[in-house]
Amino acid sequence: MSHLQVIWTVLRKELTDALRDRRTLLTVLVSSVLMGPLVLMAVSALVASLEARAEQREVFVVGIEHAPSLKNFFERQTYTVRAAPADFEAQLRSAKLADPVVVVPADFEAALLRGDAPIVEIVSDSANQRSQAGANRVERLLGGFSRERAMLSLALRGVSTELLEPMRVEDRDLASTQTRATQITGMLPFFVMMAVLYGALNAALDTTAGERERGSLEPLLMNPAERWALVLGKWGAVASVSMLIAVLSCFSFLPGQWLLRSDTLAAMFQYGVREAALFLVVLLPFAAALSAVLMAVAIRCKTFKEAQASATIVILGVSLLPLVTLFNMGGEEPWHLWVPALAQNTLMTRVLKGEAFGAAQVLIPLGVCVLLTTLGVWFVARTLRSAAVR
Repeated sequence: MSHLQVIWTVLRKELTDALRDRRTLLTVLVSSVLMGPLVLMAVSALVASLEARAEQREVFVVGIEHAPSLKNFFERQTYTVRAAPADFEAQLRSAKLADPVVVVPADFEAALLRGDAPIVEIVSDSANQRSQAGANRVERLLGGFSRERAMLSLALRGVSTELLEPMRVEDRDLASTQTRATQITGMLPFFVMMAVLYGALNAALDTTAGERERGSLEPLLMNPAERWALVLGKWGAVASVSMLIAVLSCFSFLPGQWLLRSDTLAAMFQYGVREAALFLVVLLPFAAALSAVLMAVAIRCKTFKEAQASATIVILGVSLLPLVTLFNMGGEEPWHLWVPALAQNTLMTRVLKGEAFGAAQVLIPLGVCVLLTTLGVWFVARTLRSAAVR
């Protein structure tokens, strides 16, 4: 029997075994298919809730009866003034109150008449993200009242109001629409990579430590076939399952966009067949490398549970490496492309931003994945030649 026949026979046998474990396979497949719609639904619900709260145009105030002029300004800006609850501080801490609270001093109007500057507090809780998000909006609103009051005071004294604004400032955002969308959708590459990881995890552990625990590995090694051919067949089956999960995960975002509840997010999130194909260009070599690495980790374990514990290192690496971009405030660095998981996260984020990347940016992670795959398959084959397989 030729080496190719051995590889094909083992590959077919391992795929058949993987398909027999229908419960695990169904769980992985369903989770990968549903991942895109569920993640997009969660993000869409968050954005929709923020938009709905912004459209309500409400402001919670304590002591508004002391500031009729401020109340008049709020109402002219089409805001509804609501009295804050008595225990608003406790509700802000417990996140039951989602809006910041404006606290007006009792001598507000008297201080304005004297020409003094009364202190108005905006009370929020930085741990309460919804109230913290609304604090900037309320601060801009109060700033508008201050400017209007200053302009009226100058006008009454016959002073040109243009003295308040000796220059005009205009914002110009260089980020494209897709780039701004990644502030919300930037976690999608992480979810896809984790789906690929868990898709390969069970198959990789079962075909190595699982077979050793069941005693089915030794009869396979009694065949007069090269160890590397047997290992390539096993690796091919694990990589095929992982790549299938990658395909399902990437394309699940296409129908998932139908569930977007936020029109703003739907307009910004531009993910089509081209983006899904670029995701796969990045993920398929990564899936192959993960399969080999997981098999190499599990081959020296005697039980499936021991292999699961050892694979935790790989899971932590894939989970934590993409977080480097959060702590690196200097932006993307060239060495990011040399680090597995971080490189894939970087390239997929570029795809979401609509930014192009050349062949060099793809070849570097591809080369790293090929190296990891080669080392993993070689280590498994070398281990199977030793007498440790018992």
